[in-house]
Amino acid sequence: MGVKTDLQPEYGERRTRLPPGPWNLSRAKKREVCNSLYGMKVPEGCIAKRYIAEEAVEFCTEHLSDVSTVGVPSSQKMGVSKTLSGCTVSVVDRDLLNQAHLYVLENTEDVLPYIDELNKEDNHGVSENLRWLAAGPNMAVPLYWSYLIKGIKFNIKAQDDVRTTQNSGVYLLAHTMQVASAKDKNPILSNIGFYGVIQEIWDLDYQKFTILVFRCDWIDSTSGLVVDELGFTLVDLSKIGHRNDFVLASQVKQVFFVDDPMHRGWSVVLSMPNREYNDVIGDDVLGDVRIECEPFTRGMPNVDTFDELVGELGSQNVRDGCEDIWIE
Repeated sequence: MGVKTDLQPEYGERRTRLPPGPWNLSRAKKREVCNSLYGMKVPEGCIAKRYIAEEAVEFCTEHLSDVSTVGVPSSQKMGVSKTLSGCTVSVVDRDLLNQAHLYVLENTEDVLPYIDELNKEDNHGVSENLRWLAAGPNMAVPLYWSYLIKGIKFNIKAQDDVRTTQNSGVYLLAHTMQVASAKDKNPILSNIGFYGVIQEIWDLDYQKFTILVFRCDWIDSTSGLVVDELGFTLVDLSKIGHRNDFVLASQVKQVFFVDDPMHRGWSVVLSMPNREYNDVIGDDVLGDVRIECEPFTRGMPNVDTFDELVGELGSQNVRDGCEDIWIE
């Protein structure tokens, strides 16, 4: 057929040579791929171990009375928020506490009307929540290293460093002002995404209620964030643009950072799948389950047609640096 002639077998007197194709990897490249998969830390631990543990628990429940099986979490359980670890109560730095308190005020619905009308003399009724917010949080702040928020587990980075799973990566979509340069006099308001890592989990105590916030380090969106030619979002975790910035725990989305074997020092950003457990029958019997996972890339690169590739690439179907395959 005259298609990819450079990949056709080359027949010799004793052996036949098969040229390496673009899908063939050298031994060094194979090790890079395997090491990348081996060191990957992500939504869960080992599936096999988790399955074995669940089967063992369900087997034991058959010999106990009034005990339900593990099963898949119901939709009600997926909305639960609770601590997953102990805490240490510390008297935090005053400046950091004021920074966290200011962020809470700027992102609380009871406060927004007053921010919009600071220069007006109109009197407004003050809600009870606003009175407690105005008093400020307690200086003694409980610090957690693991927390379950609406069915999603979040850890601080120090906890992830000693575990085989990763739960400290976060993504925040913020409506902020952007400028082209320091001399730009026409800033614009638009949505911009920030990627960061949770350093601490604070539970601010306002006497009548508490508000959970994350203290995060955010990656520099200018020098530490790129989108490659395949549409993958890459970040450099060593390039921090903002440190000790606070965000409400309810505002962020969990992401995972996986080392990119092709670009040393960079990590690929993976989003957590959206899980919906529709248990229409009951907690003991699983109904319809839908687990939606976002694509790795938002778009695919432009690829020429086959006819154009044949004329331009020619012998580029063969990968350099790979061992040939010989058939006796």
